Amino acid sequence: MRKWLARLPHPFDRHDRTAGYRYALSILQAEFALTQVLDRPVTGRIFFEQVIRENLDLGRPGQVQLIFDRRVNRRTPGRFRTRVITEGVTPSLHVDYKRSRIKQYHKEGQALRTETTINDTRDFGVGRLLRNLPELRRIGFAANRRMLEIEQISHDCALGEDAFQDLQRPRHVNGQRAPALRFADPNVQALLHALVMFVFVARGFTNRDLRQDYAVLLGLHAEDVTPGRMSYELRRLRLHGLIKRIPRTHRYHLTDLGLQTALFYTRVYSRILRPGLALVSPQAPAASPASLQRSFRTAQQAVNTWCDEAKIAA
Repeated sequence: MRKWLARLPHPFDRHDRTAGYRYALSILQAEFALTQVLDRPVTGRIFFEQVIRENLDLGRPGQVQLIFDRRVNRRTPGRFRTRVITEGVTPSLHVDYKRSRIKQYHKEGQALRTETTINDTRDFGVGRLLRNLPELRRIGFAANRRMLEIEQISHDCALGEDAFQDLQRPRHVNGQRAPALRFADPNVQALLHALVMFVFVARGFTNRDLRQDYAVLLGLHAEDVTPGRMSYELRRLRLHGLIKRIPRTHRYHLTDLGLQTALFYTRVYSRILRPGLALVSPQAPAASPASLQRSFRTAQQAVNTWCDEAKIAA
């Protein structure tokens, strides 16, 4: 600033400056940004979409006072709100506090950017002179970090995506290849259905135990499924970490991951996808128009209710 004041005309002449008259520089607006570049941009986009769905209440007074570390009461001026603004196909999340705000968006498809913009330093009890910039910097970056910490509480969809995709692809463990456990594969669905039946069996299960239930679920007789084929399936489950062999025995038991995966795979397929797709299939049995409309209205209402509870944006 002194460089340009030496070149541009201003009301203080040389005698005024010698007498000590100077301009006092003030801060009109300060922006503090944290940019986290992601090694997997697609995962970052999925994460940010989940952040928007899970944190639409960030603008409420109770949340705002946590982010900005400022007490909010009825006399606090300003509108407390969360806004999701879409420019093109890139949404951004905005949280307001008095005349300041935090903006968060997925920058250039490969980074999560969190910006705190302070438009009035008095919002935080800080003066406008330039010497207050270090204190504003502390406030701005602390707000960025607290916002990210609050968002960490949300469901980590990146972990869920990785866990699901790991099952959809073959794995190599200690030189052994484990074929994929594809979600829509009828053999996989039958295998995981059979596993759930042994949850409460303390002694675990054997090749023969699993083979009998597995064959029934495939519409076969137990002798139609050979021990060798069942050993192949047991090896696949073991290498994916869904079952664990009991030491010094030929028995197995479900791991925590195995139980969670089996329940999720089978329940989603049996209770959501299969009956849901049957309603919209062109081969569905004919029904009276009134009955069909009522069924679809009920289904649509149930889906909308679930979406509201899950905070899924329209």
